[in-house]
Amino acid sequence: MAVLTKEASLIISPRAGKLLTSVAETADLETALWKVLSDYINLKVQSLQDEIAQFESKWGMSFAEFSEKFGADSLPVDSYSYEIESEFWAWEQAETLLQHYEAFQS
Repeated sequence: MAVLTKEASLIISPRAGKLLTSVAETADLETALWKVLSDYINLKVQSLQDEIAQFESKWGMSFAEFSEKFGADSLPVDSYSYEIESEFWAWEQAETLLQHYEAFQS
């Protein structure tokens, strides 16, 4: 059996609905879903900000500066080593995902 809200066409199993309303501490399923999604987005943003802060602390610069130096091969290490390229891609991914998740915050 599925639960269907009146305001939206939201179909969800009773088990998932019970979990959502229990976790969100509200009886309203739609409110519970929005709360859980909002909390998830906030946690993702915080996690990505922490990851970016670690990169910035390690390199002593922003991603924009790192990217520029990486492209110009002017980092104090070999920009094209596997380790540095991997770090570049991980940092770029964190920056991109941060922008993505921040767009959903209200």
